[in-house]
Amino acid sequence: MKEFLMLIRGGQEKYSSVSPSEMQKHMEQWQEWMGGLAKEERLLGGQPLISEGNTLLEGGKKVMDRPFAEGKELVGGYLLIKADSLDQATTIAKGCPSFEYDCSVEIREIAPLEQ
Repeated sequence: MKEFLMLIRGGQEKYSSVSPSEMQKHMEQWQEWMGGLAKEERLLGGQPLISEGNTLLEGGKKVMDRPFAEGKELVGGYLLIKADSLDQATTIAKGCPSFEYDCSVEIREIAPLEQ
């Protein structure tokens, strides 16, 4: 089985205006989806990300601290999963609960390191 990274982008504009009960329902959908992946032994990890961070530029000589708030480009979280192929990982990603808030999910296979 191969490892894949899912980067969940965007959706914050729509999500930030939901009621507390809608937020709770959305979190329950995430728990159910990730719980199912864990049960199938496909989930390796994943968490939401804070919007503030640093960017290193000029070979690491320059550090730019900033909020990452470019709407649809903002990476709100990630999942690390196991799947047999990119097609299978893509099918798994279609279950992402944040699509209801107009997110996008980028799926990338993790290249094995040469030993």
